[in-house]
Order: sequence, then structure tokens, then C-alpha cells
Amino acid sequence: MGDGIMMNETQGHLLSRYAECMMWLARYMERTENLTRLLEVTETFVRDANGQIAWHSIVQINSDEQTFLALHPSGDADAVASFYLTEQANPASICATAHAIRENARAVRPLVSIEMWTQLNVFTRWVLDLKEKDIYQNSLSSLCTHIKQDCQAHFGVTEGTLYRDQAWLFYKLGKTLERCDQITRLVDIRYHMLLPQGEAPGSEIDITQWTAVLRSAAAYHAFRRLRPVTITPANIVGFLLKNEGFSRSLAANLRLMDETLALLASYPGLRSRCSQLQECVAELRVTLAEQTAEDIIIRGLHDYMSWIQQQLSQLQGQIASEFWPPVSAVAVQADFQMQA
Repeated sequence: MGDGIMMNETQGHLLSRYAECMMWLARYMERTENLTRLLEVTETFVRDANGQIAWHSIVQINSDEQTFLALHPSGDADAVASFYLTEQANPASICATAHAIRENARAVRPLVSIEMWTQLNVFTRWVLDLKEKDIYQNSLSSLCTHIKQDCQAHFGVTEGTLYRDQAWLFYKLGKTLERCDQITRLVDIRYHMLLPQGEAPGSEIDITQWTAVLRSAAAYHAFRRLRPVTITPANIVGFLLKNEGFSRSLAANLRLMDETLALLASYPGLRSRCSQLQECVAELRVTLAEQTAEDIIIRGLHDYMSWIQQQLSQLQGQIASEFWPPVSAVAVQADFQMQA
């Protein structure tokens, strides 16, 4: 188990294994909240062309078709709920993610506050104790609300108690990377699922369904404050991708990622390690700023979202190669890293 070091510890630099674990702790917490919200919103709002709950859209967003069909050939609603909540054989389930969160938090125990550790310990233990029968004995909505609130409590405790050093910066990198990835997947899959066959890009589609897209991103109230009357596909795509005032938008998180890398680069000896990463993020920001939402849709929303996801995947790989050894036995990463 190597303790790769980014720089001499006497200069105050973080152990590589701590940097890796902080990044993945943030990514898994963000991923858990996003998945929980998708389950809750899909059950309540999302319908396919036949008026049925479109559970398959969650599987598509997470690129889990192969794993899901191998375990649940029928693919009904109960199967999707258990697959993503308690399925031990699914490395993408919230239960599996909770295990990864717990082990990464344990690895960085010397860095995190007592409050942060206690909250994570209670939360992950509760999730790991969930059984399939709990989904049926309690409503899916109440379970999702519980998990969401615990994730939000974690982010609040972390914001209030985690010391602002390199550990905090790698935590922020993980959180912003995950948010960028999640929002592009959501926009890509939901947009094409809602676009009726034969309709042109940008066509008007059922407002209720587009409202579900906003709720899936926790964006409904923010969007309605900005646009209290007009709901169009282009407006929603533009808001989720380009609005810097919305905390989960692609633009806002690319900006935060850029700022975080700049802070890391300010540490002695880390500038060269951050330069290529900063160039990659800058390119992403420029391509987004130079296009309107209408441009993106007309030129090919799916292609652009796929390209963004590929760039984010490469960025994660570059961060790993710059800051920690290529093979780590410390950071617990479930094998479910989503593929573009």
C-alpha cells in the first residue's frame, strides 16, 4: 500500500492516497444524491409515450443496460428500484456506493472533522443495513427523501467543518467533476427520450415532462425564478448547461473546477502538474461559452454531450496520473465508474 507523495510533506503537501480518497469521497456522495433524486422524480413525474413510468431512462442515464438486463430480464419498476438501492450484485447501487464512501472516509479519517466522520458513519451504516423488503414496507419516495437529506447534511457539515487545505481542494475537484458528468448525462438522455419520433430538435414537448427534467437536476425552483412563464426545450437545456447562477450547471462547475485548479497550482511545485489540466478545462469552457443552447441542439446535442463526457473522463485520468500512483490499493473505487 503505497503512500505516494505529491511533494515533500515538510512543505505541507498532501499524501497522494489522501488526495485520491478525498476526490472519490466527494464523487460518490454527489453520485448517491443524484441517483436518489432520479429514482424519486422518475417515480413521480417521468412517463413514456404510453403513459408508463419510464424506469428504463435511469438505466440509460447511468449506462447500466448490460448489467441490469443480466440481473433482471423483465425490467419492471420493482426491479429498477431494488437494482439501484439494495442490489448487492450491482456495483452501481446506492448500497455499493455507501460501502465505497465509508472506506474512502475511513482512509482520510485523520483529515476530516469529528462531525463529518460521525455523519458519514451513521449515514453509510443505515444504507448498508437496507434490505429489499424495506423498499416495499416503506414508500420509495420516503426512502429517497431520507437518503437525499443525509447527502445534503453531509455537504453542509463538510462545508462548515473541513479545513481549507489541499484535501478540501481535491474534494471540490471530485464534486465538480461528478456534477459536470451527471448534468450532461441527464440532459442527453432525457432530451432524446422526450423528443417524439419525427419531431425536429427544439420542438415543443409536454411541459410536465420537461418539468421532470428540471426536478431531476434540482433545478425547478431556480429555473422558475428566472423564467416564470416560458418553458421550452432550448430554455431548459440552456439553463442546465450554461447558467452560471445555477450550482449544478455545466458552466458553473467548469468555472469552479478552473478556480480549484488555480488554487492547487498556487502551491509550490504544483503549477506544472496543474497546467495541462487547466488547459483542458479552459477548452471545455470556451466551447460552451461560444454556443447558444439553440446552436448546441441544432448542431447535435448528443454528440456534444458525449464529447464533454469523454473529456471529463480523460480529465479524471490526467488528475490521477499527475497526483497519485497509477495503481492504488487505498481509494475504494467500485467497478461501476460510468462509461460514456
